[in-house]
Amino acid sequence: MDRRQFLALAAASPLAARDEKWTNELLGQPRSSKLLMVHADDAGMCHSANLATIEAFTQGAIQSASIMVPCPWFPEMAAWAKEHPEQDLGVHLTLTSEWRHFRWRPVASPEKVKGLLDADGFLHRDVRSTAGKASAAEVEIELRAQIERARQFGVKFTHLDTHMGTLYARVDYFDIYTRLGLEYGVPVMLPRPTPEAAATASQYPITLDMLAAKGREGHVLLDRLVTGVPGRTVEERAESYRKFLRDLKPGVTKLIVHLAKDDAEIRAVTGNWMTRWADFCFFTSAESKQLMRELDIRPVTYRELGRLLRGNPNRTLVP
Repeated sequence: MDRRQFLALAAASPLAARDEKWTNELLGQPRSSKLLMVHADDAGMCHSANLATIEAFTQGAIQSASIMVPCPWFPEMAAWAKEHPEQDLGVHLTLTSEWRHFRWRPVASPEKVKGLLDADGFLHRDVRSTAGKASAAEVEIELRAQIERARQFGVKFTHLDTHMGTLYARVDYFDIYTRLGLEYGVPVMLPRPTPEAAATASQYPITLDMLAAKGREGHVLLDRLVTGVPGRTVEERAESYRKFLRDLKPGVTKLIVHLAKDDAEIRAVTGNWMTRWADFCFFTSAESKQLMRELDIRPVTYRELGRLLRGNPNRTLVP
């Protein structure tokens, strides 16, 4: 299905209809309200990411974050999460290990998830390799291992999401992902099937009809999902975020950011360290907070969205 077909399907989607309630309305807000979740991916990846994520939470600069369980610095972030159960932290379900020298392995026993391993015994570097070699059964084993390890470390997670979009790469992966969300009683990252979502969805085999079906099953849908903005430098990213906030549309929007300090560790891990530092600089700035106040943008968390889960109207945390 090409992009034009996706756009046509989205326009015809029952969840895109004008009389369909948006998620901000389901939360008791008017349709005109602008609710924003600034969500930090990749907590637990390294010490630099942890420092930046914790500082951003402490300053009220972000509403939510998700933790990569297989990564070396997971225990540090998990310890902070255990000490701060009021914070909105999820499990960033991870099936890839993308950096050149900074690598991680599955949580499950290697002999049970052989399809997830590359020639060096790490998770594959890219989504295509994972989708081409790992069976759905192996993926479910690993996802459950990551979730259970998070629980073992005392993380009271509020949601599940997917690193590098891997769980959207195959329909069977996607079905496991969404089923685990309902099983554990937490939301998973799912966008409403709209024309805006079609541009992103067109690179995956997950159709807008499938997203609509998940909504009917009782999943909570984000009205909008923004996975990134243009720019590399601190000022370029800041200008992109200013524009993003000024152009924000009504509904519940999730904005994914990646945070890190500017230090030797993150510079050694990834060549895109500057964008992570830039994200941290903007959202911990007085300017971002002032701009959101001026634009009447209200923060929202997965904890709040969890109250909308069908069958779990009052429970947002795994016991």
